[in-house]
Amino acid sequence: MNATMTAPALAATDRCDRCNAQAYVRVVLPGGSDLLFCSHHWNDHEGVLRPQAVEVVDETHRLLTPIASSPE
Repeated sequence: MNATMTAPALAATDRCDRCNAQAYVRVVLPGGSDLLFCSHHWNDHEGVLRPQAVEVVDETHRLLTPIASSPE
């Protein structure tokens, strides 16, 4: 079987434009510029930005993914 894993579109080095926490959302605006948000700040601004966005990459589900435990 040939399984291909795709890397998340956002890396741990991507930082929220508001508070510098890890970004889990990228918003691309019509002019081509992008904004990065942590989950908290995305929740604050989603209502205004989503209707204007060309693209929204929302990886907040990664915050809920359990970390695999290591074997004892």
